[in-house]
Amino acid sequence: MKLLRIALLMAASLLIAANATAAEAVRVVDPWVKATVPGQKVAGIYMELNSPIDARLTGVSCHLARSAEIHSMKMEGGTMKMRPLKSLDLPAGKTVKLEPGGVHVMLFDIERPLRFGDRLPITLTIETGQRTREVLVEAIVRKSGEEADGHERH
Repeated sequence: MKLLRIALLMAASLLIAANATAAEAVRVVDPWVKATVPGQKVAGIYMELNSPIDARLTGVSCHLARSAEIHSMKMEGGTMKMRPLKSLDLPAGKTVKLEPGGVHVMLFDIERPLRFGDRLPITLTIETGQRTREVLVEAIVRKSGEEADGHERH
């Protein structure tokens, strides 16, 4: 009986360790944001996310913005509609792209202009199973004309 308890405890420990490792192993590739112009209070952040196990992006924060949300954009009846998402699924082994014109992170009420070359710290909240982990990444600010995303009109 004692041997069975030890085996169960070891199995549970391995499961917890595997889940923690997977949360840490979510890869964030090429996080970037477009430079803003004076007075612009919103910006989109883009990146690629890849998780070795099923996970979910459940939140985003940035100390230079009042708030940050996960958003989706899609055409509906000839009009581009943007809606906040509560979370974004990260299926195991699949790359999820946050890109202009699609799913992205939206920053609201930015405190100051984002200048080319700046590094913008953002915190991603990733959920894997019962575990939630915050992952700090830096988005590189690119030149204003590099990618058109339409957020200047907000």
